Amino acid sequence: MFARDQASISSDQQGWARSPERGSMTMLRLITWISLKLGRRMARLILYLIAGYFVLFAPKARRSSRAYLTRVFGRPAHIWQVYRHFFSFAATIHDRIYLLNDRFDFFDISLHQPEAVDTAVATGRGVLLLGAHLGSFEVLRGIGRQHIDPRVIMVMYEKNAERINAILAAVNPNIEQNVISPGRVDSMICVQKELENGALVGLLGDRSFGKEKMQPIPFLGKSALWSNGPLRIAAILRRPVFFMTGLYTGPGKYEVFIEPLADFTEVEKEGKEAALQQALTNYVGLLDEYCHMAPYNWFNFFDFWQ
Repeated sequence: MFARDQASISSDQQGWARSPERGSMTMLRLITWISLKLGRRMARLILYLIAGYFVLFAPKARRSSRAYLTRVFGRPAHIWQVYRHFFSFAATIHDRIYLLNDRFDFFDISLHQPEAVDTAVATGRGVLLLGAHLGSFEVLRGIGRQHIDPRVIMVMYEKNAERINAILAAVNPNIEQNVISPGRVDSMICVQKELENGALVGLLGDRSFGKEKMQPIPFLGKSALWSNGPLRIAAILRRPVFFMTGLYTGPGKYEVFIEPLADFTEVEKEGKEAALQQALTNYVGLLDEYCHMAPYNWFNFFDFWQ
């Protein structure tokens, strides 16, 4: 399924792919209650304590944050920058509670996207979006205020899908749980069906789906391992795919950027591998660009360059 010269996936990234997202459901429900009952301002004050807790008591995440920030800034990162990094992450998680409860009135979301996406959404053709753990993917739900409201579907590893579904149920029991797990017999059929029904189908390209091999590509000045699995889905379905990121820029403020990444509509079999390679290189280049634009939005708190 993957090119023969790719490097094997690292054990740490396999662990992230196979392990459910960590967190206390009891604490999540408590924060949800505080956020919805006591108000956004009161709940936001708690974020300062949460960020401070991680700076003091999460040494692995702290080291990973400092290593990333040092790369993106080109100089040793200060502890206050690490604190700001954790706070930005906590803020996007906090905002997710309101986004999942359709409280879009709390947000100022600016959308930057090509006409091709507008046309696809308006005509019900569906759109494949390739994102990353950069900013918030959940702000896509807010776009429905400006456009025809499409379904938003996420493709992610089964264990994480189960955890995400549980989190969604805790935040809003009435919300529709739209997650497709890759690797199943009917996964590709489900993705294709959702696209044909006009959905926005999102994939994250900075984590592996599981056991596939990875390819080294420079990122922020040093080689990191990347999978072309999500892009291969677009190639198999012969679909265009767009890069997407929703950058957190301040309290309740997000900038959503969607850019053309690759179009596999007319790619023939003999040119597919070259097209996949070019698309993956372009994807990493865009991540590099947006990390420099909004450095505190990178939410991979492990050694990405091991």
